[in-house]
Amino acid sequence: MSDLSQTVLSVRNLQVSFRGGDGLVRVVHGVDFDLKAGETLALVGESGSGKSVTSFALMRLLPDPPRSQISGHVSIGGVDLLALSDRDMEKMRGPRIAMIFQEPLTSLNPVHRIGDQIAEAIRFHRKMTRREIEARVLELLKLVGIPEPAKRMRAYPHELSGGMRQRVVIAIALALEPDVLIADEPTTALDVTVQAQILDLLRELQTRTGMAMLFITHDFGVVAEVADRVMVMYSGRIVEEGALDDVLARPRMPYTRGLLASVPRLETAGLDTGPLGTIEGFVPSPNALPPGCSFAPRCAFAQEGLCTSAMPELAAHGQPHHPVRCVRAADPALCADLQELQP
Repeated sequence: MSDLSQTVLSVRNLQVSFRGGDGLVRVVHGVDFDLKAGETLALVGESGSGKSVTSFALMRLLPDPPRSQISGHVSIGGVDLLALSDRDMEKMRGPRIAMIFQEPLTSLNPVHRIGDQIAEAIRFHRKMTRREIEARVLELLKLVGIPEPAKRMRAYPHELSGGMRQRVVIAIALALEPDVLIADEPTTALDVTVQAQILDLLRELQTRTGMAMLFITHDFGVVAEVADRVMVMYSGRIVEEGALDDVLARPRMPYTRGLLASVPRLETAGLDTGPLGTIEGFVPSPNALPPGCSFAPRCAFAQEGLCTSAMPELAAHGQPHHPVRCVRAADPALCADLQELQP
């Protein structure tokens, strides 16, 4: 078990740009965070907010320059992943940082057996005999709760259910016991029963191994189940962050409030409480961001000039452990409105 006070992943000023017809377009703007051993940090936002691009940048899985550019610092154990050669980065993927990809049916190779796909990383990183590798594969399949592991390891992906495929993807990510696990929407395509099983499994494995986890999702209902801390992302920027209880109970950014209002609540089930909350409009295109706050065109609390003149900084506004990117965060009127609208 790792020391729970130890920072295992440190990200500073992470920026990602893609080359388009009009030149480089920045899609991730200066992301900063630290992740400690045994901690789960949730990265939350709508589709198109930059969550998955951020995770692929951390793993160095984006297209090579000049098609994309990544800058900043991503450090594990004092090693800057962005400064490594491709060969040295391959040595980090698996033992130090690993990823559960969003859709298991497309991330698994359809023409290779499950056992061979789990064994691939073990063969690459560990000097083990064939028998030892097979034993490790069986151990991993048991660990993630797949029944009849000796039989399943010889199956192909299409022969497994969606929940079992997701468990296989988790087994692949955990094969080398990484210090940091990135889980990119790992429960999106699953029904609620299987989703609950996968979340329970991830929590159990994290408790057992002490790994740190960056959990990427758009669903605050899932966040409430797994996270210790939360970062809310919009248009490639972190717009609010803080401890789980603080963000859920006292959201300071109207965008965060909109996401929370869209989650069904058990205590109102069967009651005539009206439709779920919605956020009108869409996340703006990265090459056509509005002036000022990117969320201002969709924000019911935006004020012309104040919110549309310059991009706000991520600032404490009196709460150093709960910063927010909103110029009105310290405005008593806005705070009162958000508190009144609490779900």
